[in-house]
Amino acid sequence: MKKLLAILAAVALLSSSVTPAFAQASGTLDKISQSGTLVVGTRTGSPPFAYVNSKNEWVGFSIDLVEELVKPALEKKLGKSIKIEKKESTPPTRIPLLSSNAVDLIAGTMTDTRTRRDSVDFSLTFFVTGAQFLVKKGSPIKGIQSIAGKRIAAQQGSTNARIIREKVPNAQLREFPDQPAAFQALVQGQVDAYTNDGIQLAGLKAKAPKPDAWVIAGDFFSYEPYGMAMRKNDSDFRGVVNAALMDGIENGKYFELYDKWFGAKGELPYPMSAAVRTFMIYQVVPK
Repeated sequence: MKKLLAILAAVALLSSSVTPAFAQASGTLDKISQSGTLVVGTRTGSPPFAYVNSKNEWVGFSIDLVEELVKPALEKKLGKSIKIEKKESTPPTRIPLLSSNAVDLIAGTMTDTRTRRDSVDFSLTFFVTGAQFLVKKGSPIKGIQSIAGKRIAAQQGSTNARIIREKVPNAQLREFPDQPAAFQALVQGQVDAYTNDGIQLAGLKAKAPKPDAWVIAGDFFSYEPYGMAMRKNDSDFRGVVNAALMDGIENGKYFELYDKWFGAKGELPYPMSAAVRTFMIYQVVPK
């Protein structure tokens, strides 16, 4: 009898220890179905992709893509209505947030890289840009070729910081937790330039109290394809996200949202080139 009880106790202990693993293995779609909520990690200070506006509303292009393309696709797949919960994510925190199941999807300004693909999976590309510099008007910095010995701000964990470290090791790289902190350092003269993706610098400049006091310097010194990140090896969830983006590109909704934020009357005019438009369309595979 004692032996039987010992066996039953061992089985119970084993069951309790593996239940979380089975729960995780059930996948993100099951998690969303059970909770009724898609938890999205995104930015609070990266206009016009994701930021808190003057009305204290959390808005942006990346958020619209989730709310108007991904959410309806998930609801159709799950056969039920779901809510969206947003949590702040930054370059240092976004992968840990995914890995810990704190969020289900990162939708902000995250560049799809081969190194990051070791830790997370990415959707297809929804925006293309490249790294540049934001400097005070009259600055001698004209691009990456003129930053040797200069104090350069970047965000922690960003591809821009890595590239500066590799290409210009004698630049004085100073990393900050987010874009507002880096820009504040630039405003206060603690650094000579702030590097980030050109489109984000354009958004930052447009929202600055005196936009004409700032200049975006240099040609692109990197290729930055933005994708939505999710946990690795969850092909069912990734398939829904990708299908949602492809449907949006195919039916024109993606381009409507792009025009809302980046068109002539948008938050930040940034016309899509013919080459980028073709690239977006060619990501759509046949049904």
